[in-house]
Amino acid sequence: MPSKKRKRVQERAAIHPRNKYSENPPDFGALASIYPSFKPYVFYSSRDGRPRIDWTDYNATRELTRVLLLHDHGLNWWIPDGQLCPTVPNRSNYIHWIEDLLSSDIIPDCRADGDAVKGFDIGTGANCIYPLLGAALLGWRFVASDVTDVALEWAERNVTSNPHISELIEIRKIDNAKTIFEEKDLHGELGRDNESIEDLGNTRAVMIGPEPSSSLELQSMVEKNYHGPPILVGVVKDEEKFDFCMCNPPFFETMEEAGLNPKTACGGTAQEMVCPGGEKAFITRMVEDSVQLKQSFRWYTSMIGRKSNLKILISRLREVGVTVVKTTEFVQGQTCRWGLAWSFVPPSRKIVSSSATEKNNLSFMLEGIQRQYSAIHVLQSVESFLCSCGASCKIDSTSFKIDVIASKDQCESILNTEAQNIFATPSCPYELGMSNGPNDLQSSDLHLSISVFQQIPGTLLVKGFLHQKESTGVFFLIFQKLEEFLKQKFCRPKTSAEPSCSERKR
Repeated sequence: MPSKKRKRVQERAAIHPRNKYSENPPDFGALASIYPSFKPYVFYSSRDGRPRIDWTDYNATRELTRVLLLHDHGLNWWIPDGQLCPTVPNRSNYIHWIEDLLSSDIIPDCRADGDAVKGFDIGTGANCIYPLLGAALLGWRFVASDVTDVALEWAERNVTSNPHISELIEIRKIDNAKTIFEEKDLHGELGRDNESIEDLGNTRAVMIGPEPSSSLELQSMVEKNYHGPPILVGVVKDEEKFDFCMCNPPFFETMEEAGLNPKTACGGTAQEMVCPGGEKAFITRMVEDSVQLKQSFRWYTSMIGRKSNLKILISRLREVGVTVVKTTEFVQGQTCRWGLAWSFVPPSRKIVSSSATEKNNLSFMLEGIQRQYSAIHVLQSVESFLCSCGASCKIDSTSFKIDVIASKDQCESILNTEAQNIFATPSCPYELGMSNGPNDLQSSDLHLSISVFQQIPGTLLVKGFLHQKESTGVFFLIFQKLEEFLKQKFCRPKTSAEPSCSERKR
């Protein structure tokens, strides 16, 4: 058991490699010698003699943020007492992750040559940290939104205090009169199928499920939904286009919950830290807004404070039909946060999870086989599919098994075979989560076996086995291609898509 714990610690995600502090963390002693205002907050540990600060002292953490932004980024910055004080290394991780998303070719970049990247910061706060870092580090343009007067005033001050980047950042006030799910919405008219529907300008709030038995139950259900100021819909202007949005959401449902960590003091007002339903409700509203805005943004992103919410939100994204979902982990000291990104832009390539490509045995079910077909028909179609690309196939009709040997060129030919109505994005090449693909074929040939088993009437099990340890990426892609081909040919259409071998847990 102890060895497993040590292994998990070793495999823990690290600070982003392009983060300024990945190799050189802040030297409190050196900063104290340069900036007298920081010196009173620095003390030397009696245990190891290293300079430290008291992380539970709000004034210390705020002064540290100020001197880091000035010393390492050339930014003048300040916030009034009580406002949320960001940590610079952690926020830099988020910026660099978005940089990775934008520089990847997962989805196409439609910007004209020379056009600056344009981002939208949801709830920028008085600190305005993301636009300041994005503009200073990468020259990005930003629209930064917020609702409170103090946040808007100090965000504007922090922008104008840095004239070398001030033209890159617009501070935008959210119209609080458009609050979603206000108190009066609790008594919306019950529509058909027990849907409580209210038309709220450009937004549509729908609560689906059994009719609540009382107004108190309805109140409880609504409180788990977001009903604060607009997030994207109603804030983004008509015809505006952005490369991304980013958000440090209100993580908590109450201020008491927000104050449970006694080891840090980062401040934060109720408007910054809290909303009914917490981060899950807030980001769910972001997802709903993104469904309306679709390709107004190339990437929608948010930071997440609880890993348990990540799975729930990913499931929601799949329900609304996004084309791509990406996640990451942000690490700073003992603090972990997670990043969630999604897009409605058709991908340039089909992404396959790396974990799914590490197996040398795979299987899938063919359900709803039409009556005129049997296991031998499926086996013969497997042979035809692979032989059409030049692979050598030896069929054993008594054991319903085929042995296949294919060269690298033949594997590539199999993967490039087109089939109608198989992919949501036609002619979309595959990409694995790792670098595996046809190029991971280490030996001269790929050797695999495919067997077909009768399960129950109308259902067959197809199993594949790779005879070598390497080349699992190629094996996975070929097997997935075969699954799609056989399901299209032999199975009756189903109302809901069956999970493919890439999605099914084994």
